Amino acid sequence: MLKALTKIKTMAAMATEACSTVRVNPINVFWDEGMLKHETGIGVFDTGVDPGFLDVLEKHPENSDRIRNMVSILKRGPISPYIAWHPGSPALLSQLLSFHTPEYINELVEADKGGGKMLCAGTFLNPGSWDAALLAAGTTLSAMNHVLDGHGKVSYALVRPPGHHAQPSQADGYCFLNNAGLAVQLALDSGVCNKVAVIDIDVHYGNGTAEGFYRSNKVLTISLHMNHGSWGPSHPHNGSVDELGEGEGYGYNLNIPLPNGTGDSGYVYAFNELVIPSIQKFGPDMIVLTIGLDSSAFDPNGRQCLTMEGYRKIGKIVHDLAKQHCDGRLVIVQEGGYHVTYSAYCLHAFLEGVLNLPSLPPLPDPIAYYPEDDTFSSKVIETIKNYQKDKLPF
Repeated sequence: MLKALTKIKTMAAMATEACSTVRVNPINVFWDEGMLKHETGIGVFDTGVDPGFLDVLEKHPENSDRIRNMVSILKRGPISPYIAWHPGSPALLSQLLSFHTPEYINELVEADKGGGKMLCAGTFLNPGSWDAALLAAGTTLSAMNHVLDGHGKVSYALVRPPGHHAQPSQADGYCFLNNAGLAVQLALDSGVCNKVAVIDIDVHYGNGTAEGFYRSNKVLTISLHMNHGSWGPSHPHNGSVDELGEGEGYGYNLNIPLPNGTGDSGYVYAFNELVIPSIQKFGPDMIVLTIGLDSSAFDPNGRQCLTMEGYRKIGKIVHDLAKQHCDGRLVIVQEGGYHVTYSAYCLHAFLEGVLNLPSLPPLPDPIAYYPEDDTFSSKVIETIKNYQKDKLPF
């Protein structure tokens, strides 16, 4: 353990030295501690239920500990010299109406005034939750504005509660407000961006973001997710390949449902065969990457078996796409990731990939050992490719 700690300190020192000698654009991280005040309770996993026969109940998976570790690894980990910290701020109610309906926002406001409620399975708006949700939305808008105003190329909204399941008029999957959706609409309204691409690597389908732009040809939504289907009234979408959009937006929603255990090489193959060609042909002015760390090999909420190395490769691929097509403009928005320690490690690895510094040794993976077999996932990806090649307008 002492050797590992010494190695990490040495890596941080190397990073500081490299930063002082080589001009590196930092990753602008937007964060506010007020988001920790969203308390999700305890129970059996995410149910909030005490069955009465368990001595030890667990925290809801979307708890503040996961985010505390993400903050701390960026403040004290090897890439800390390349992080520029910025404060967050709450969104105004009027700003929320660019993506959400007035009726839905009023429902949330009234739920908060009433002391909170369970909005759908596993999704609890408790005292403090609404303020945290407003902070998450506003902080994401601040991250987007930072790039739109030309103050930086890469911004990361380190936020909770997450948002990509929140639909224009419905909470879902721990999400109240669609942080990424609000940021995408801001980019379109700014006049800086005519087209925006959203790449979602959370283990679950980014259904809320997809629904918000389902009829638009200005937003390409791409979601790589576990093939989980619908999970109830709050999440009627299947995330299947035939959910392609409607009207002018037909062909601009690209779903990539991947089999359980796809792993690092399978994800990279999906990017090479499906994501990269789609981005190249769409030609966005901005990329929004919604990062879920629940696609990792050890997450309690997923089965996709990504390791730190997989996240590192994805980070490099996405930033390369942004540099090739968007003058480097990339906004990263935090979504899931529920293993309290490994999520933080995978986040660090992803941002290592974004930075792509040859002089900085990668942070060692403390636990990854899962064997991979990408044979089946490769076949699935080829099938998706063959299905969609005649249906995408670009």
